[in-house]
Formats: sequence, C-alpha cells, structure tokens
Amino acid sequence: MKASYPNLLKPLDLGFTELRNRVLMGSMHTGLEDRFWNIHKFARYFAERAEGGVGLMVTGGYSPNFAGQLAPLASTMNNRGTALLHRHVTGSVHEAGGKICLQLLHAGRYGYQPLIVSASATKAPISPFKARALSTKGVDKQIGDFVKAAKLAKFAGYDGVEVMGSEGYFINQFLCERTNKRSDKWGGSYENRMRLPIEIVRRIRESVGPEFIIIYRLSMLDLVEGGQTWDQIVTLGKAIEQAGATIINTGIGWHEARVPTIVTSVPRGGFADVTAKFYGEVAIPVCTTNRINTPEKGEEILAAGKADMVSMARPLLADSEFVRKAEQGRADEINTCIACNQACLDHAFQAKRASCLVNPRACHETELILTVAAVARRVAVVGAGPAGLAAATTAAKRGHQVTLFDADGQIGGQFNYAKRIPGKEEFYETLRYFRRQIELLDIDLRLNTRVDAGLLGSGDFDDVIVATGVKPRTPDIEGIDHPKVLGYLDVLRDNKPVGETVAVIGAGGIGFDVSEFLTHDFSHHPEGEQVSVADWQAEWGVDPEFDGPGGLAEPKPTGSPRKIYLMQRKTGKVGGGLGKTSGWVHRSSLKHRDVEMLRGCSYERIDDAGLHITISDQDGQVQERRVLAVDNVVICAGQESYRDLFDQIEAGGVKAHLIGGADVAEELDAKRAIRQGTEVAANI
Repeated sequence: MKASYPNLLKPLDLGFTELRNRVLMGSMHTGLEDRFWNIHKFARYFAERAEGGVGLMVTGGYSPNFAGQLAPLASTMNNRGTALLHRHVTGSVHEAGGKICLQLLHAGRYGYQPLIVSASATKAPISPFKARALSTKGVDKQIGDFVKAAKLAKFAGYDGVEVMGSEGYFINQFLCERTNKRSDKWGGSYENRMRLPIEIVRRIRESVGPEFIIIYRLSMLDLVEGGQTWDQIVTLGKAIEQAGATIINTGIGWHEARVPTIVTSVPRGGFADVTAKFYGEVAIPVCTTNRINTPEKGEEILAAGKADMVSMARPLLADSEFVRKAEQGRADEINTCIACNQACLDHAFQAKRASCLVNPRACHETELILTVAAVARRVAVVGAGPAGLAAATTAAKRGHQVTLFDADGQIGGQFNYAKRIPGKEEFYETLRYFRRQIELLDIDLRLNTRVDAGLLGSGDFDDVIVATGVKPRTPDIEGIDHPKVLGYLDVLRDNKPVGETVAVIGAGGIGFDVSEFLTHDFSHHPEGEQVSVADWQAEWGVDPEFDGPGGLAEPKPTGSPRKIYLMQRKTGKVGGGLGKTSGWVHRSSLKHRDVEMLRGCSYERIDDAGLHITISDQDGQVQERRVLAVDNVVICAGQESYRDLFDQIEAGGVKAHLIGGADVAEELDAKRAIRQGTEVAANI
C-alpha cells in the first residue's frame, strides 16, 4: 500500500530514534497554547494527528520568557508547573504512536506587548511597540532562558524542541543588518551576528543530552531588504549542525515581507528549490516547507532529492488523517488545504482560536464531535454549495440517510466560480473531496432538480436543511439595465464577452476576484492551472538563484489585457474587509497589473459615455467627478439570501434548518457556511 509514496512514507533514522515517515507537521499557532485550561483540547488536537500517522509534530510557538511573548499572557514555557500540564499533550501523542517537539519562539520586536526586546531598538511594522535593545549581558540572559525552556520541554515529555530562527522573529533579528545595529560581540560582522543561534543550539544540546531532537528553523530566504545572503545562510547552517542540531527545517520570509509565502496563489512547492539548493551542505536531515498540500507533491519533492522531509502545517488542519489515507491508497479522500488563511492564520492574528475553512473540527475536536446517530433519520438537503455539501456529508457520516438536491448540473455552488480565479485553483480540490465523499457515503445526489415545499413536506423526510445560497444584489443606479452592464455571474458563469476597459463596482472579495480574472491573459496561463514557479518568482521579485540579500530581485509582473477600475463606496482602504493575512496580497496583485482602485465613489449613472461617478473624501466633501469611458460595467455589489423555499416550507408548518448564504448573505463566507452546515448536521 506504500508503493505510491515510497519516499514520503519511508522511515527516517535519526540515530537515537526513528520517525515513522518523512512528514513533519509544522508549527502553527492555534490559540489553544495560550490558556492552561485548554490543555486537554490541545492534547486531543495533536492526538488525532498522531493517530492519523504523522511522523513528527511541532507545537505552536512557546516563548522562553515574558519578554519574548507574542502577546500578553501568550504561550510560555518557563516553569515546571506549565511543563507538568504539557504531559497531557505528550502522553496523548505517545499513546497514539507519535512524536512531538515543542517550538521555542521568542517574538523579539514582533511581540504585540510592551516588554519586547531585540538586537537593537527598532520597531516592526506589524507591532505598535518599539523593542528595547538588549545589553550584552541581556543577550546572554535570553540564551539561558532558551536553554531552561528546552530542559522544561524534556521534563514535560517532549521528544525534542524546534528553535525558531526564521520568519523575522528574535533570532532572525540578530542575523540581519536590517535589524541588528549592534557593535558588540553580538553585532557587526556576520560572524558576530550569527553567534546568537549557534550559542542557543550549542547550550541546549549540552543541557538536554544527545538523545533529544533539536530542530533548527533556518531562514533560507528572508525576502526583505537587508536580509541574509546565500553564502551567509549556508555558513550558518553548517555552524548550526556543528552546534548539535538534529534536523534543519526551512524558514521562508519575514512577516513584514511583501512577497507572499503561503497564500493560495503561491504555487505548490513554490519554495522547495530553496531547500534543494541548501541540500547537501550539511549531513543532518533537511526539511522543506510551504505550500506542500498533497502526498503527490511531497513525494515529488523527496524523489527529486530536494529534501529529506516535508513540512505541512495547514494540510494537517484540513485533514488529520492525511498520512493514513496516503498509506492506505486513499489519497482521493484527503480533504485538501486550499491555503485560504481564513480560519487559521487570520484567526491567529486576531487572537481567536484557529480552525480550518474546509474542516471546522480542527482545534475543536472535543466540542464538534461526530458521533453515530442513535436512530438513522431521512434527511433532505437542498443546495449543493459549500454549506449543503458540509451538511450532507456530515449527516451521512453519522449514519443518516441523505438526499441532496441541487438545481444546477454540478455540485459546488459559488465554489464553481471561485475556482476559475487565477490563484484559487485549489478550490477544485475541495469539490473533488466532496464528490468522493458523496460516493463513499452513498448520498442520493439529485442534480438538475428543483424541489418545492410540497415535496419536502410530503413526509418522506424527517429533517430538512435548506442551503439554497445567494443571488447577486442589483444596486439602484440609473442605467443599470444598459447593455454595458454585466453581473459577476455573467462573467464567471456564463462567459459573456468583456471589453478592454472595465469598471468593477464593489471592492469586496467578489470584486477583487472578478478583477483578478479579467486582468489575466489565459493564453499565457491556461485557466485551471497553477502559475509556474518561475513565472510567480518573476512577478513577485524573487531571485531564482536566491543569492543576494534577502533573495530579492526586481519584480517583472505580467501585464493585463484590460484596463480595470475597481471601485467602492467606502472611503477606507480599498478591500479593507479582505482577509487579515491575505488581503494585502490581493491588493498587490492587482497593483502589479495597474488596476486603478477608487474609493469614496458614488455611482451617478451608466450610459453610452460610460460610468459617471463622484469621488468624495471621508468627510463627504466632493473631490472629483469623472466619466469612466468603459466598454463594460461589472456589478459586484453584494448578495441577497435566496430563501424563498425556506419561507414556503415554514409557512407550511415544516420545521427546517436554514444555513449558509441562504441564512446570511455575507460576502460568500464559505468558512461560516461549512462550519454551520457541519454543526447543524452534527446535532440531528
């Protein structure tokens, strides 16, 4: 059964211990780390992934002291009481046959709290606080706290630690001239700047002994000005090996970088070549990371000799059984991570518990429990969009007899339009997953079928779930019926021709998606195919040789076949409601293609001359009146719930559940829709 992925599933001998395969569940902050009363939830979260077959897991980051905390009262490993609590985690993982390391992460100037310290007194753009520069003795104190935290991790039962030396955190801040302005033994020359990580690893190894895993997260690509050169990175990697590291893991980019590293538009395995260039420089195992979300991609990377292991964090949120399914020849059943960031990173940066858009059970394993129903019921689900698919498959998993209706000829609802957007090709995987689940769970799927209240109230069903979705909202604009006007469904569903100059009304998620779609030349990049790594590097300015400081190059974006105006009524930042960790990527992508973004717009009328608008400032003062001489105006002005069927059912006295966009029409919120569908079905 392991023949399909022989390299991915091959054990890895570390000398004193063996990993059962080459999959590392990379570190990701979930929010469960920060409060001691969540320790049992934290334990169950990791236990499910250990049961799913992951070779080695790494926790979210734990600071070695208060100064290094990501936020006030955030996760810290600095006393025996905390370490004792963690035995619930390590015990659960070991009982499931897994191995787990604690990540030691000192935030440095990235901390969102007033006690932060760094190499020099600098302020990060992602924190409101300015870091205090450490004294020479103060640096040594920080090293001692790292060592103490590692010893506590061993006392807690962890198999090892990961020292976080990348992503722009404390250690990375010492390595780069960008943030290290010191003139003592911890600054100046690169030999001095790299002393900190070497001393941390060396002293940890002396403290914990030889039979304890030490992973070092090496920043192989800083992606910021003033970052490390390739020669410096290799020099540090070799020194870290000599200091006693067991595994070198790849770190990519700083949080303040303006090159995306993990969003869905980054091609799969987009940074594997960075690790491949480093591979062979050290004798210890090397792990690659970022946008590896299928066993096929992991196998491809390992078979090509680019690394010894592959790190996947969010893919194990999306499916805790990822490895087990690969082992059993069931890769087509994997619920693939689509790298949307909406429930994982966005939640983490909003101080909310993380989860997963396609798997709302992630980090909620002790609360969202899918038990087999005591009595099988006949369940009708109307609408095969994200909410309906989640409800139907969840109900069927619990043993209910499910009939799924949809008026369309295919499942997916709004996902069928989202998957057409360049950079969102991963949505194909979600639909593949649900199609397979429908087959496996023997759900009675009835496409091209419109149902009425009479059928649903006939007594054939014990429960009715209505997930009929949304319909586009038509704004009250003079000339809205003009031939120039198109709706987003005209563009993304019906493929109606669009001219060379276009005004897009509405700068929410749909407006950005439509603009992205219209600025792409599909003769250069075929629809449905991810952009090549080389083209992506050129667009975002990544040096394909990774040689210079930070690995940066001059961006060379692909031009747009159309002139696009993207407009919103609000006077705030265009696209301000987009995802916290991905919105800037969408804005940057459109700027690369010279999309003109306008805010504070009032739409006066549409006529043969084009779109007449008035632009006002935040105080309502008119700044400009313009006529945009466009060929087409595309309306992306929100949605309305399509709930007529639900209202008819309710009027007939039939109790039904209303979910997804039919319940709340909110920017096509798939995260809420899938969660709501899952929760409703879990309680039937």
